[in-house]
Amino acid sequence: MDTKHGEKEQTGQHMRDEQQEHADIGGDVKLVKKAGIQACAEQQSGSEEQTAMQVSMISIVVNAVLSAGKLLAGVVGHSGAMISDAVHSASDVFSTIVVMIGVHMAAKKSDEDHPYGHERMECVAAIVLAVVLAITGAGIGIGGVKTIAGGHYGALAVPGIAALIAAVVSIVLKEAMFWYTRHYAKMIDSGALMADAWHHRSDALSSVGALIGIAGARMGFPVLDSAASVVICIFILKAAYEIFKDAVDKMVDKSCDAQTEQEMRECILEQDGVQGIDMLHTRVFGNKIYVDVEILVNGQWRLYEAHAVAERAHDELERRFPKVKHIMVHVNPYMCKESGKEEYAEKKETEK
Repeated sequence: MDTKHGEKEQTGQHMRDEQQEHADIGGDVKLVKKAGIQACAEQQSGSEEQTAMQVSMISIVVNAVLSAGKLLAGVVGHSGAMISDAVHSASDVFSTIVVMIGVHMAAKKSDEDHPYGHERMECVAAIVLAVVLAITGAGIGIGGVKTIAGGHYGALAVPGIAALIAAVVSIVLKEAMFWYTRHYAKMIDSGALMADAWHHRSDALSSVGALIGIAGARMGFPVLDSAASVVICIFILKAAYEIFKDAVDKMVDKSCDAQTEQEMRECILEQDGVQGIDMLHTRVFGNKIYVDVEILVNGQWRLYEAHAVAERAHDELERRFPKVKHIMVHVNPYMCKESGKEEYAEKKETEK
């Protein structure tokens, strides 16, 4: 009897050792997988910052050269509109520096004081740029209204051909910079870089106003400059409002759009073992997404089995949605009616 009992104990201990060994191996695999995901995320963040910095440096060079050229053309061509436009281009250098600071701070790793990262710093930069953009647009509009209200159009100086050429060059370059910056802003999902793109567009519109004013003055209609400035002001203020609203939405944990949330639901329900979803909440944090979800899993399963289902749902969400930075998956028990036990939850009609 003692021999049989001893053999039974040894067999049980051997099984427990095997289970522990499998658990250790599984834990090591999970750690390796998590480390790989984290490394990929850090690499992507560094690549996005590098892209934003490269675009910003090109923007600074173009604006600096363009601002100097406009100023020279304005002085030589006796055009006040072109001199004002040169000042506007110079302000773009400041706005781009704000973008670089915001993107750099947003790319910083999480630390003890900021465990969720620094992504919202990019929203702060976008808000600053929206305010600068609004002030620029308001200044253009107010100047145009004052000139129209003041009258005495005949006293205005007639600008030279140099100012006209500078306006055309400015429109072409600034519109090209708008599309260039906008392309990369959408590629890396950068609100601050998108705000800077619209600053390029506002400068192009300002140059359109200068072109109309200069051409109008040369044809004997100097008031066209002021009228165009008022119309341009409206476009710039609209762009500033949209940038500001988008940044504020990201600052106050606005949820994802309905389509993205529906795609997330479908992704989770596709995983083996998931019987339904009790709750799915998302929030936009800077240019990243945080997800909280409660899934239904067979209540008769063991804890490690239910945990494996939750982990599969977690990993698949991270794989399909690169913008997702953090996912919290909570498991609720689901009891089938055939079990004769009380149901804790049922699938929703929309999830059947």
